[in-house]
Amino acid sequence: MLDWSWIAEHLPALAFRTGQHLYLAAIALAFGFAISFAIGVAATRWRPIYLPAAMIAGIVFTIPSLALFSAFVPITGLSVLTAEIPLVLYTLVILLRNVVAGFDSVSPDVREAADGMGFTPGTRLWRVELPLAIPLIIAGLRVASVSTIGLVSITAVLGDALGGLGFFIYEGMTRFFATEIFAGAIPTIVLALAADRFFLGVQRRVTPWTRPPRPLEGTAT
Repeated sequence: MLDWSWIAEHLPALAFRTGQHLYLAAIALAFGFAISFAIGVAATRWRPIYLPAAMIAGIVFTIPSLALFSAFVPITGLSVLTAEIPLVLYTLVILLRNVVAGFDSVSPDVREAADGMGFTPGTRLWRVELPLAIPLIIAGLRVASVSTIGLVSITAVLGDALGGLGFFIYEGMTRFFATEIFAGAIPTIVLALAADRFFLGVQRRVTPWTRPPRPLEGTAT
């Protein structure tokens, strides 16, 4: 059974840790996307860049999260940077592949048509290629956001100042206190589901042409 009195007493702490969880995840996702987008755009112009970048990202992704977080402690100490570097690195394998796949999905005929209309490479990127690549790019953001929210919980092993909602999971496990474990685990799951729905909504909003057409009123189905 849950100890509701404990939860009521720790609502301010729960709110703080939830905000911290979102803060850590948002920073990792923003920097991971910026790096992946830059490499992805460069790879569409000069393909040899992609293979080594994808290989490095893939190798990093295979490293157990606890080992990677711990590896940076002697270098950057028990700091936010120690948590963010691995979080950013873990996003790259997902985001980089989706960014490149998104741009690869643009038909060469479309690029040629844009060039024929006098678009510069930069204008073609932002006005033609990026809108068509958006569905796959946002699909990568959906997966990366859910993954990152889960990984933020592991940063609790770096100390009380980090971990977001993972702080309660870690503390609850050490004390064998189920209420505290659920107080960290359930909101983490809710945040992951909310992030997934958020990016799904963004995808539908910025790519209205991907929605199925609505049937006309009065027509038989």
